[in-house]
Amino acid sequence: MPEGTTVPMVLIHGAWLSSNSWANFATYFGERGYEVSAPEWPRKQEGVEGQREHSEDLAGLGVTEIVDHYDAIIRGLDGPPVIMGHSFGGLFTQLLLDRGLGRAGVVMSPAQPKGILRLPLPTLKSITPALAHPSRRHGVVPLTLEEFTYSFVNTLSSEDASSAYETYYVPETGQIFYEAGFANFQLHPPTEIDWKNPDRAPLLVVGAEKDQTVTASLSHAEFKKQSRSPSPTAYLEFEGRPHMMMAVAGWEEIASGIDDWLAKTLAA
Repeated sequence: MPEGTTVPMVLIHGAWLSSNSWANFATYFGERGYEVSAPEWPRKQEGVEGQREHSEDLAGLGVTEIVDHYDAIIRGLDGPPVIMGHSFGGLFTQLLLDRGLGRAGVVMSPAQPKGILRLPLPTLKSITPALAHPSRRHGVVPLTLEEFTYSFVNTLSSEDASSAYETYYVPETGQIFYEAGFANFQLHPPTEIDWKNPDRAPLLVVGAEKDQTVTASLSHAEFKKQSRSPSPTAYLEFEGRPHMMMAVAGWEEIASGIDDWLAKTLAA
């Protein structure tokens, strides 16, 4: 970070998670001088237990409502923030950047905006709990421990995976999966962005080699699409990491790589 400056940073969590999934990164970047906040999605209670007990509040929650929620938060800050999102939070980050918000963006294993046509089999399996049950489109989608392990922490031991499930998992709104999953069949879905947007802030895309929800190939495909913009666009990929890379062992290397890119980008 440029010396003598304080930069806000907004962390946006992914689906089936709460903001506590950012605990490591919030501490790391806070210690480096950023003003870090990690707001929950709209309608979500504070804390995992509250979200599990009141998951019915999420029925019908869609992409636009979530992005508008973060839009209002960001516009209320003293200055433009670094916006960092994971999974669906990465999709929301791209949509916010497309609105001209933020001074830099980081997306980690981001869910796909309209225009990404690839759908690897591991990704299809990960979203099956949502898309295989049409009744959940406007409802709430739970995950079993087995489903969570496959999609989020497939590199962990069964004991550590169970601990992660108890610590981070929450039920999720089903609507976002349908809006993202069928975006390429709609004219103007809520996940549409302008890939050539000249006013988009610099963007870093981060992929995880062992990710079975947003495979590294999908993350790289988003990087290629975003590279159509004249704004700076970069890509980092980390070996041996699962989808929930920011909350498992080895997260420090990822945070350091992002920190290095931000330091150079903000200084420029």
